[in-house]
Amino acid sequence: MLFFVIFLPFLTLSTLSWVIPAAASLIAAAVVAAALLLRDRIAGRSVKLVTLSSAVLCLGLGVLLLCHPSIDTLTVRTALDAGLLAVVLGALALGFPFTLQYAREQAAPEVVRRPEFIRTNYVLSLAWIGALALMLMADIAALWFPSAPLWAAVVIAFAVRSVTVRFTKWYTQRARKRLVALPAPASALH
Repeated sequence: MLFFVIFLPFLTLSTLSWVIPAAASLIAAAVVAAALLLRDRIAGRSVKLVTLSSAVLCLGLGVLLLCHPSIDTLTVRTALDAGLLAVVLGALALGFPFTLQYAREQAAPEVVRRPEFIRTNYVLSLAWIGALALMLMADIAALWFPSAPLWAAVVIAFAVRSVTVRFTKWYTQRARKRLVALPAPASALH
């Protein structure tokens, strides 16, 4: 369910882009992201970096496309993927793997303080960075080779996203088992 919520703005964008203009699809995706931000705030949860970035990027690109309708959809999608990759890379460079926001809300406070928990989130964030980089490369390849079928980039993006979701679930379960098997840190015993 969590992955569905995280990707809801992008699912909105990709679904609507088949039936309405790209600018309207982007603005709709921004509205969905804003609704998710509002939902999190009402529930007392933190503002998620990926959701906030999605809202800003989709709205900005939607407005840009309204002002310059000659920009093609693939270029917009490439810009969106590049923007999101830049955000998660920047967060990691600042020592904040973006997955921490989601993981902290699902883990016990004593687990969140463990170095293994932080390390797990670095691994998961790196996996998602790799996925975003691969999706961006597929978009760039589609731009460079316009004769290639557009569905190829879509299939690659879907496959990469699906594999990364599966990896995230598997790695998270593995990490939970390892954390349970480890003794509590000395500071937690006092």
